[in-house]
Amino acid sequence: MTVHKTRMLIIGSGPAGLSAAIYGARAMMEPIVVQGLQPGGQLTITTDVENYPGFKDVIQGPWLMQEMQAQAEHVGTRMMWDTIVDIDLSNGSPFRATGDSGDIYEGETLVIATGAQARWLGVPGEQELGGKGVSACATCDGFFYRGKKVAVIGGGNTAVEEALYLTNHSDDVTLIHRRDELRSERILQERLFKNPKIKVLWNKVVESFEGDPLAGGLTHLSLKDTVTGETSDFAADGAFVAIGHAPSTELFKGKLELDAGGYIVVEPGTPKTAIPGVFACGDVMDHTYRQAVTAAGTGCMAALDAERFLATLEFAKGETQAAE
Repeated sequence: MTVHKTRMLIIGSGPAGLSAAIYGARAMMEPIVVQGLQPGGQLTITTDVENYPGFKDVIQGPWLMQEMQAQAEHVGTRMMWDTIVDIDLSNGSPFRATGDSGDIYEGETLVIATGAQARWLGVPGEQELGGKGVSACATCDGFFYRGKKVAVIGGGNTAVEEALYLTNHSDDVTLIHRRDELRSERILQERLFKNPKIKVLWNKVVESFEGDPLAGGLTHLSLKDTVTGETSDFAADGAFVAIGHAPSTELFKGKLELDAGGYIVVEPGTPKTAIPGVFACGDVMDHTYRQAVTAAGTGCMAALDAERFLATLEFAKGETQAAE
């Protein structure tokens, strides 16, 4: 067992965690990033990225995360190939985390950037056609389906918002829902039903996504009627699974305040949690925007606030020593 000590411990290595690392390293906090089960975060399973500032041409998600990690390492971040399995926040700073390797990580400040995962249907073709017609983010990928026929699967706020957003790019949007009524807020339903570009297929579940991942991608969805059991094919160029996201907060249950959706609660407008010195950034605390650029922004905020927290601690310590 090895004990790794740092002024800033970061759990998670997506855009939020690596942005925090870059700012933290430049502030001489010698951050440690524990990369977790999915180094690089959700962008590592995304192909074309066209909405991250600074690139006029389409870039690849994995490449972007490799560059971000290289930048973090270049300015002094230590990257650890480990997964945190336990954490102790009860005694305040320094915070102590245990890795799957058995190593211990101690941070005077803690930045939580464990992210969230889109909930998937788990049906045939979904994984194979991911990024080739099947997506879980209309804001990220809707632009690629300009003038094409698209489907959204779901019936809650996320699904309705995705369908409405897609009308900016497509005149043929179909919402597919397994029940005969939506679960979304009434005001969103009203907007949906009034939009002439959107149709709704009721009482339908997706049995599979069909197409060739190597040639053209998605061609159609195989559907089943939940009332009659009848099966049918639905032709589509793109399909967006919108059944919600699951924040990676299992580790923090009972240790930090979580909202009804499982997201870490922070002070509005900041990455500050209820425990001084503990900060949350990116999709683990953001259930509204969920974009790489907003995650990176909150990562920057977490690092700046961590630096201020340490400065306050050092000032208070100095005042106490002077008084003695």
